[in-house]
Order: sequence, then structure tokens, then C-alpha cells
Amino acid sequence: MGVEEKLQKELRRELDDERYMHTLGVAYTASCLAMRYGETMERAFLAGLLHDCAKSKNMDHKKMLSLCEKHDIPVTQYEHDNPVLLHAKLGSFWAEEKYGVTDKEILSAIRWHTTGHAGMTLLEKIIYIADYIEPNRKKQPYLSDVRALCFHDLDGGLRRILHDTLYYLKEKKTVDPQTQETYEYYLAQVGTLDNDE
Repeated sequence: MGVEEKLQKELRRELDDERYMHTLGVAYTASCLAMRYGETMERAFLAGLLHDCAKSKNMDHKKMLSLCEKHDIPVTQYEHDNPVLLHAKLGSFWAEEKYGVTDKEILSAIRWHTTGHAGMTLLEKIIYIADYIEPNRKKQPYLSDVRALCFHDLDGGLRRILHDTLYYLKEKKTVDPQTQETYEYYLAQVGTLDNDE
């Protein structure tokens, strides 16, 4: 049994059914994006497999906060108030400590897959996008258009996802500062989206 097969077997035990199916969807979508844009498929697949490794069945928000404190992982006030975001930081930590990943760019792609950041690498963009467009996602608006855009124009797809995510967060009256900063950075690269408000 290869490394990826062993990892899938372990994640199958750790994650609930829906999360595991999402994980596979992200891994395969990331591989497809990697083929399209010239990233290594194996790296993209591994980062996709591990991007939600900290969302195990027995992980609640209180435990996430406790583990961050235990392992000296910094927590912003927004993350403290919205601890679901901590799975990205914890996932990066676990990918290295528990699963033996040493590739810093894979660890960084896991770390930033929820909010993004200014100046993302190709692999970071791929994992961020794959998490949003993978085939098991159903609820996001205009998803078929966003999927097509991401395979035509990676940065255009990234900006669109950031825009739509912020719109969703504003509706819920809870805007993540990191996502806002990421969006503003990429928006400044090209100007506004046609449908920006």
C-alpha cells in the first residue's frame, strides 16, 4: 500500500463521511488544477487530502482553541470568536507533526486554504480554489460559472471566490479581516470585478 493510500485510509477513520468525501473532492480537483496550471499533481493531491485533517470527528471548537494554546499557535481575536477557522492552522501543524509532511509549501497551502493571503503561491491558490469548487459543493451561488472560470483564469477565479465569500460573510454580518485583506490585494492587481458592488 502506497503512502497516499495509507493516508486516505487513516483520514477515512478520522473524518465523518461528508468531510471525507469533501476531502477527496478537494484532492482530485486540486490535481486537475495542477495539471491545468503546471503545478506538481502529487503535491496538489497531498495538500488537498490534508487540508481539513484537523476537522476530525472528535474535534470541537473548544478543543481547537485548547490545542492552539498547547502548541503555541497564535490565535487572532477574530479566530477566537470564530474558532472554525483554526482548523487551517491546526491542519498545517498536524500535517507536519502527525503525518510527516516536510514540504513547506504544502504546509502553507493547508495553512491558508480558508482565508488566503496576499502574494499566494500557485499551490496555495490551487488548494484555496479546490476547496471552494470541488464537486461535492452544492450551496454556493453561481458555482458552475465559478468552476469554469477557475479552469480558464486561475487568478480571475480566485478573485471571484474571494468576492463571493466576502458577500456571504457580510450577509452574516461577520467579515473575516484576513479574507478582506486577501481580496483587496488581488483586486488591486487588476481593478474591480464586473459585478462588484
